[in-house]
Amino acid sequence: MSLTETLAADEGSDALTTGFSASYAGVMAFIAVAHEGSFSRAADRLGIGRSAVSRSVQKLEGQLGVRLFLRTTRSTSLTREGELFHEGCRPGVDRILQALEEMRDLRDGPPRGHLRISATGGFGRKVIAPLLAPFRARFPDVTLELLLEERALDLAADRIDVAFRDGVLEDSDVIAKHLIPMQLLVCAAPDYVAAHGLPERVEELGAHACISQRQANGRLQPWEFRVDGRALAVEPDATLVFNDADLALQAVMQGQGLAQLPNYQVRAALDAGELVRCLDRYAADDRGHYLCYLSRRQLPKRIRAFIDFITAEVRALDLDVVTHWENTLRTPVPASVPDPAAWR
Repeated sequence: MSLTETLAADEGSDALTTGFSASYAGVMAFIAVAHEGSFSRAADRLGIGRSAVSRSVQKLEGQLGVRLFLRTTRSTSLTREGELFHEGCRPGVDRILQALEEMRDLRDGPPRGHLRISATGGFGRKVIAPLLAPFRARFPDVTLELLLEERALDLAADRIDVAFRDGVLEDSDVIAKHLIPMQLLVCAAPDYVAAHGLPERVEELGAHACISQRQANGRLQPWEFRVDGRALAVEPDATLVFNDADLALQAVMQGQGLAQLPNYQVRAALDAGELVRCLDRYAADDRGHYLCYLSRRQLPKRIRAFIDFITAEVRALDLDVVTHWENTLRTPVPASVPDPAAWR
């Protein structure tokens, strides 16, 4: 190789090294700004100055020959080109960050870091939220963020580490671990039963005041049953509709009508005699509560610790209402307490 060719090769190598360094820093800064929606918040997240973030993004825009952000004094948003670039490079950056995290996690030491958790409002409030304090007591180096959402969040796009989902799950790219069965129970207050009785068949719901719930997609949530071995979804005429499960439960306990509610929400009220249930023979039996997470070859210690802890604690809660009451009926009931069989 001639001296001229050698110098040219060296110059090309230096240019490649410089270009890669600038591009990598620019991409990391770009991802941070896109996620945070602000150059200053991105700088805080990356632990560098705002001017350094701005310079890195400007160099990247120069290399690409396009504007990636629309900047005003009040907001920062992606251009169309920025959106396309974000969609293209985000998976690669996520894999790099995951690999770095997995390597750090191999070191000795207790679980540490931040966990983002998603759950539906009812299950999150009644079951998951009370378990966060004991988890933190056992793993104080793990910080937690619980998001209550009725819609199923995208675990990758929304940066969710663990999600709790109800019902029947469709095949997806997430790992779904069955926690406990999901029992949907038709319940009423004793005062309502005294005044109106209880339906004995699903078709008799039309003669009762029914309390329904509005789903996140705007549709009414159907009441789910299994009749003659086949799934049956019913939308009874509703006298009250809520988009919050706790409000629906409150209305039922006030004697305003019947509602179909999940086991975890009504267990305490049933045990206290504040609610009674009916139509058990038609209860859907293919529903469940699931713990979901993205497939990874090696889960970070904090995620594994949370999954193991929550699985053990939720299963220990004994939320199987039907089995519990069947066992109760096998023992004599004091005369002063209404026989649970009378409400079935």
